Amino acid sequence: MTLPTADTKSNTMERKASEKRLTKVEAEKLLAQYGQEHLLRFFEELTSQEQDQLLNQIADTDFSVLKQLHKDALQKKGRISPIRAMELPEIQEIKEELTALGLEAIRQNKVGAVLLAGGMGTRLGSDDPKGMCDIGITRPVYIFQRLIRNLLDVVDLSGAWIHLFVMTSDKNHKATVNFFQEKNYFNYPEEYIHFFQQEMAPASDYDGKVYLEAKHKIATSPNGNGGWFSSMKRAGLVKLLHQEGIEWLNVFAVDNVLQRIADPCFIGAVLRQNCKVGAKVVRKNDPDEKVGVMCLEDGHPSIVEYYELTRQLRDTRDEKGDPAYNFGVILNYLFHEPSLEQIWDRELPLHVVEKKIPYVNEEGEQIRPKEPNGYKFESLILDMIHMMDTCLPFEVERNREFAPIKNKTGVDSIESARRLLQENGIPL
Repeated sequence: MTLPTADTKSNTMERKASEKRLTKVEAEKLLAQYGQEHLLRFFEELTSQEQDQLLNQIADTDFSVLKQLHKDALQKKGRISPIRAMELPEIQEIKEELTALGLEAIRQNKVGAVLLAGGMGTRLGSDDPKGMCDIGITRPVYIFQRLIRNLLDVVDLSGAWIHLFVMTSDKNHKATVNFFQEKNYFNYPEEYIHFFQQEMAPASDYDGKVYLEAKHKIATSPNGNGGWFSSMKRAGLVKLLHQEGIEWLNVFAVDNVLQRIADPCFIGAVLRQNCKVGAKVVRKNDPDEKVGVMCLEDGHPSIVEYYELTRQLRDTRDEKGDPAYNFGVILNYLFHEPSLEQIWDRELPLHVVEKKIPYVNEEGEQIRPKEPNGYKFESLILDMIHMMDTCLPFEVERNREFAPIKNKTGVDSIESARRLLQENGIPL
């Protein structure tokens, strides 16, 4: 089949954004349904282009998330119990079998990869997208470059190209697409790379009134790491999954430069165990390490965050005498795509998060609050996992697959990632 080029795909959304889809009267009617008419208070002051931008944004914004304010914002955990992980010794014993299973699925074009790359490099001292950060020492080595190289390792092993779906954000879409084009997609075929933007959710004050970030722009934020599949659906990419016969999606975050992507052994393990989702996990460094851990919640797979892990849970031991809640997630998951479509008939929970939200006041003055002043709305990938019946936690070696880059220096930083990359023989 003929696939759209990356340039065509990246421009599709921009063309849609430039098309005026609402009149002012239609926008007023839409906003009135949610009590948000104030978003047009500066409309007559705007230029024609700014008016179009605001009307298009109103059409694109999901105001229904505001109903979460009328629900109990506290997400109460159910009954927590341990979940069995596939640990390294077991994996090593049947590694060849698992890898063969995974390679067969890849060669049959059943596996795709989804890169969550909507973040900016602000905490790394950069105004560019996080994936553009140069972590090289003697030569340029970009985060995006390392991830593509990791994926190419599997392409080389399997002899099959894997479709890569790159989720960007409103803030970094153009820069990300341009960067890939400038770098010739790091020697990956452009017809196998598909860019799409993450959906945005409105940000409101404590009374549920949505803020204006500027006179012509609604204050929004990305709709959380659980919004990747709905964003793919909205971009029309689920149709491509069906056309290509892709049944499994390996979802991973941009900031772990050592992670294995479309790992055949991981894929084979999930297939062998007949699970609907798999989660790569590492053993915790210590009981108080700030990572979410895999568990069962009311009998369904789930993740309990480090701040939800009570002393009693931390002290619980399994039959071998090891900590029962000892496997931390690294945001590398394998989802069964048909099962995702089934759960989408149900409503994915939304989490209401208190944040500092810049806004313009009634006089049109820009305000940058020093304290939280409202809510943002996020869906989380852990809820997607909890809606599945089965999940396989799959242990990986921390020093070989976990080099997160959250900070410029110190823990989980460019410095620590460089050390781990060099330890694994990767030249920088």
